[in-house]
Amino acid sequence: MRDTLVGTGSLIRLGLRRDRWLLPVWILAFAVMAGSTATASADLFPDLASRVEAARRLNGTASVVALFGRVYDPTSIGALSMIKYTAFMTAVLAVLVVVVMVRHTRADEESGRLELLGGGRLGRNAPLTAALTICVGASLLLGLLSGAALVAGGLPVAGSFAFGLGWAATGLAFGAVAGVTAQIASTSRSAIGMSSMIIAVTYVLRAVGDLAEPGPSFLSWLSPIGWNQQVRAYAGDRWWVLLLPLALFAVLVPVAFALRARRDLGAGLREERPGPARGSLAGVWDLAVRLQDRVLAAWLVAFVLFGAVIGSLVSGVEDFFGSANAQDLIKQLGGGQALTDAFLSAEITILGILAAVFGIAAVNHLRAEETAGHAESLLSTTTTRTRWATSHVVVALAGVALLMLLGGLSIGAGAALSLHDGGQVARVTAVSVAQVPGVWVMCSIALAVFGWLPRLTPGVWGLYVAFVALGEFGVLWHAPQWLTDLSPFQHAPRLPLDSGTVTAVVALTATAAVVAALGYVGWRRRDLTA
Repeated sequence: MRDTLVGTGSLIRLGLRRDRWLLPVWILAFAVMAGSTATASADLFPDLASRVEAARRLNGTASVVALFGRVYDPTSIGALSMIKYTAFMTAVLAVLVVVVMVRHTRADEESGRLELLGGGRLGRNAPLTAALTICVGASLLLGLLSGAALVAGGLPVAGSFAFGLGWAATGLAFGAVAGVTAQIASTSRSAIGMSSMIIAVTYVLRAVGDLAEPGPSFLSWLSPIGWNQQVRAYAGDRWWVLLLPLALFAVLVPVAFALRARRDLGAGLREERPGPARGSLAGVWDLAVRLQDRVLAAWLVAFVLFGAVIGSLVSGVEDFFGSANAQDLIKQLGGGQALTDAFLSAEITILGILAAVFGIAAVNHLRAEETAGHAESLLSTTTTRTRWATSHVVVALAGVALLMLLGGLSIGAGAALSLHDGGQVARVTAVSVAQVPGVWVMCSIALAVFGWLPRLTPGVWGLYVAFVALGEFGVLWHAPQWLTDLSPFQHAPRLPLDSGTVTAVVALTATAAVVAALGYVGWRRRDLTA
């Protein structure tokens, strides 16, 4: 048994070095986000009456309960302020843990890295053990830092660490899930897809279970995300519930090792289906679309559903944010004059921030193709560097535009039905599409980093998180205007649209074009790297 773990320590050190930007950025992002929300909630709901009323409206709105869950203690400022993070952000955390786990297992096998390392003295179970160790350490550190940030934000100590450890335990559970899927699937793409599907199913189970009256039903108890809610931080602090995700981790880890013992390096227990005998791709443009079409389709479905839910909430915005402090803050974050416009602007901004994730990932696929050796093979033909890179960049830019168009249409349609005002469709769609150039700036930055500093490509995510933090929390942090202006999301038009909209759109588009041009210059000048 000991021989199968030889080299684990070296792989852990290598993994931490490779993730020296990724892990600290998203751990700090979660902690800062939680602490900032705790600080801001005191102004949003300054007294007991406003908290009880807000909790009553939240629990009485089915779409909100489905998205975020219930407030189990209407008198608790902590339970009210953390409602969006108990379920929704837990799902985001699960996705991040899955990506890290697959990155150090199946993705390393797929790229040939583990085969190369295996030429030395490396045990069979060392890669899986190292990946699990990294995920466990990252999850625990995130949970403890988040708990400390919540305490610093003025929330009770016990509830804060119950919440933080709930995040940590859920990260452990989904890390084990990814460890199993990495053994079943034969590609990293399939492993992440299987894990993401499990996350989606558990989220839906929780949503349906929370909608039951009086709720939650047994369906919530079938979901690890539902377990995190049932810890009920700030609403009783049920510490024993943390044993459930830990038990799932303890069960799935031996399963992952058993499955690893049944397969060869580089192979999966589930073989990929062979493609057609004759290919139908006409060139690099078709290839770029084929590599992204399924991912884009999933994003489109999510955007349409998200938009429909957000649009349906518009009619109750004014009643929900009843206090003057809450209304003032929402207007600051959204940027509009009327409360409804401010709410729509804030939610459309979030839509743009989410679209940037797809755009950056699509552009960063250039680096993945380069390190895998696919770019070298393609460029050995008549395909030029510019043409190959442009095929991926155009898919990213067009995908972002399509996401924002359909997202805006769904929000507008939901708002039109909610407010009985058909004019909402056009105006909401227009402001949603106006977010596209700001997202394109982020895509261009990713291209520039790929062109000049390809090894720092993962660092684009750190810059993305920084821009999001400045745009969304700059007001709460009282950050200087010049600092918040660095975020391209800060310059995207908001409702109501005015004469400055065209200027902002043109300026952001020009910025994206200039940064992209710099990226192309770097890409054409440098050598291919592994």
